[in-house]
Amino acid sequence: MQRYDVLILGSGLAGMTLALQLATTHRVALVTKRQLTDGASQWAQGGIAAVLDKADSIEEHVQDTLIAGAGLCDETATRHILGEAREAIEWLIELGVPFTPDANHETGYHLTREGGHSHRRIIHAADATGAAVIATLAAQVLTHSKITVLENHIGLDLITGKKLGQPDVGCLGAYVLNRNADKVETLLADHTILATGGAGKVYLYTTNPDTATGDGIAMGWRAGCRVANMEFVQFHPTCLYHPHAMSFLISEAVRGEGGQLKLPDGTRFMPRHDERAELAPRDITARAIDFEMKKYGLDCVHLDISHQPAEFIRSHFPNIHQRCLELGIDITKQPIPVVPAAHYTCGGIVTDLQGLTDIPNLFAIGEAAYTGLHGANRLASNSLLEALVLGRAAAKAITAAPKARLLAVPAWDESRVSDADEQIVIAHNWEELRRFMWDYVGIVRTDKRLERAAHRIALLRSEIDEYYTHFRVNNDLIELRNLVDTADLIVRSAQQRKESRGLHFSRDYPETLSTASPTILPPRGSH
Repeated sequence: MQRYDVLILGSGLAGMTLALQLATTHRVALVTKRQLTDGASQWAQGGIAAVLDKADSIEEHVQDTLIAGAGLCDETATRHILGEAREAIEWLIELGVPFTPDANHETGYHLTREGGHSHRRIIHAADATGAAVIATLAAQVLTHSKITVLENHIGLDLITGKKLGQPDVGCLGAYVLNRNADKVETLLADHTILATGGAGKVYLYTTNPDTATGDGIAMGWRAGCRVANMEFVQFHPTCLYHPHAMSFLISEAVRGEGGQLKLPDGTRFMPRHDERAELAPRDITARAIDFEMKKYGLDCVHLDISHQPAEFIRSHFPNIHQRCLELGIDITKQPIPVVPAAHYTCGGIVTDLQGLTDIPNLFAIGEAAYTGLHGANRLASNSLLEALVLGRAAAKAITAAPKARLLAVPAWDESRVSDADEQIVIAHNWEELRRFMWDYVGIVRTDKRLERAAHRIALLRSEIDEYYTHFRVNNDLIELRNLVDTADLIVRSAQQRKESRGLHFSRDYPETLSTASPTILPPRGSH
């Protein structure tokens, strides 16, 4: 057994921010499934939304967020998080994040505009903001004496007082599979944080990396946390459509800088769907593309920015330009084939504005958490901001909190299980889950489709539970179990919402109700 002051599961922006904020006073373990920089934050292209321009205001940022969130944002949470943005950005600048400069702007930095924003307020590092931020933070994390990075480790289940017959004691740590040694380890801590990201891999097409399997959401729910708004899965409108390019995102900023969505014959279609055309929020844009593809039987649509000067395109979108060029597409002369893909989980584990969950000493931050900021549809570039602000807030709460009570915790028991003889079962179930979630619980939903998905999830769960009981755990089984739990939460949440709002569009309930309320699911076993 290993003991730390703080155990952080997940090494994206939220997890690394928290680790760095605490490392001067606490011994921190940072657990990551693969390598330190393999999370979704690394892939973020656009940037971080923050009011940095005198012509802009926090009130306008709040209103843009509330409008995009389709009436479901928690206004108190929204005002608080957006109000902390500038200070969080200044911290990143102090750490040395190389944001794109602009000598003509009052801040000294270039700000871009994305769909749903009324101002240029996205601070960015060219078109690879996530990579620049994560590289800067990782360099600090790896050299800090009080941060232990455990790579190739995956959280299995949380250890709570309730499970040990002491319901008044909160979270005590987690059982974690060490993939290097192929054994389950017991990691104990005064405070445990779920910063594991979203669940894009529950869908066949996603912009997320392979690590996005809903681990923290599933672990928190199984341990006794409430989960909210899981029906609101954001589909990014423009993922590159190419057989050799898995999960490559074409940034919203391409549309922000004049990119136009077109049918194969060159006709623009967004003005028919929304007066904001290509600058409409993501939910509207993704549904419009889905509609046009189904109407004409298309595999993809096209995003065209070739009318802009070639040098402008190369300087603003160097990574997108280079990646497309490698695949034989010159975006200075040709349109980019794109399709919508699962991108962001707007719901998650219910927390307060310090990241604290329903279980004492257990926090959730970043995409795994539900603060109320994103409502029924996340405004572009508010996600990295939330991860930053909540990572910093959780650090303050942990610093002020007393030490947890110590309990005797049993080691993981593998005495009654054997090695699995049929790994193929896991691969088949994984594939089946992702395909039926795409077909039945995608951009447009119906009661019948949701019913079919729920039926298949029940069958998969019984198979997985049996497998889990009889065989030694491995990485694929843990991820599949978490994906099935997460898929179940998405479907059950979608079935409860008898309206269309934001990212949840139902053919059976196309109207939006006059009152907006979040979907809150109780913990597993309490329903």
